[in-house]
Amino acid sequence: MAKLDESKVNHILSTLENLEFGSVVITVHNGEITQIDATEKKRFSLQKTTSPQHQTTKK
Repeated sequence: MAKLDESKVNHILSTLENLEFGSVVITVHNGEITQIDATEKKRFSLQKTTSPQHQTTKK
């Protein structure tokens, strides 16, 4: 593997520091980092609500 480029390493570290949920994919060709992809996921809690359509009434 070739010597790591400091700017690429810094970019990877910066991406990781700013990522709460997700993934970082580092693509390497011939021992060189050629691409860095970051996918961030946002998670929202599901709030249960009762809609009039789903309420049951006692008869």
